[in-house]
Amino acid sequence: QVQLVESGGGLVQAGGSLRLSCAASGRTGNSYAMGWFRQTPGKEREFVAGIDWVGSNTRYADSVKGRFTISRDNAKNTVALQMNSLKPEDTAVYYCAADTRGPIVSREAEYWGQGTQVTVSS
Repeated sequence: QVQLVESGGGLVQAGGSLRLSCAASGRTGNSYAMGWFRQTPGKEREFVAGIDWVGSNTRYADSVKGRFTISRDNAKNTVALQMNSLKPEDTAVYYCAADTRGPIVSREAEYWGQGTQVTVSS
């Protein structure tokens, strides 16, 4: 089992920045892809960004390309999401995910954090 705990959410004005962090604990000896998803009420959870175990392969949703950057520190078992130029439509609960079964996480990821709220005011 891998436990994931997110931090860094909050309230920010449009155009501002936030940095989310996710710390993994438990059986972190296996290599695993990590990523971020987000969800708003009444909508499905959507992929935001993903990174492979090595950190050399990243993927982003079109809506965040050029504004968000995902990174990881395997020595600390953490993954971060730097969010710049935030827009009101980025408002959502952001979830960290991890998966040992593939290079990039999907909505069927094995492990999930509890989520952290990001609110962008206009």
